[in-house]
Amino acid sequence: MGMAAGNTAPPGGDDDDVSYRPMAEINITPMVDVMLVLLIIFMVAAPLMVAGVPLELPNTSAARVSQSKKAMVVSLAGDGGLYIRDEQVTNDTLVSRLRDLRAAEGDTVVYVRADKKSNYGDVMDVLGRVGESGYGRVSLLSQPKPKGAQ
Repeated sequence: MGMAAGNTAPPGGDDDDVSYRPMAEINITPMVDVMLVLLIIFMVAAPLMVAGVPLELPNTSAARVSQSKKAMVVSLAGDGGLYIRDEQVTNDTLVSRLRDLRAAEGDTVVYVRADKKSNYGDVMDVLGRVGESGYGRVSLLSQPKPKGAQ
């Protein structure tokens, strides 16, 4: 008595019939590779498409179609004081005042400025309160570094 090892052909059968078995699993590695290459291509190409063509636009004496509204700026002073534009507000009245301004002027971008001496937690609290008041677009303002400074 012996034991057969490996692929042996059945009696009267063909060797090719035994060795061929269809693969029952899907190999997704090539698809993942292609998708990653496409992702990298789009990540590199997308910023180039936004820049557009550099143009030198002509000057005109015509008035603007829509006059820009006064910018909505929330400032956090170094001493902890909060300001909406030039109006000083308290922590408790910030959200209600921003809601009133949003109802009167409509939804716009809110620019948040903070003194560099301000605590990071205080700045995050102000950002949270601005979001709580219903504004969806918030930007942080900073000063550009002078040329040659590190």
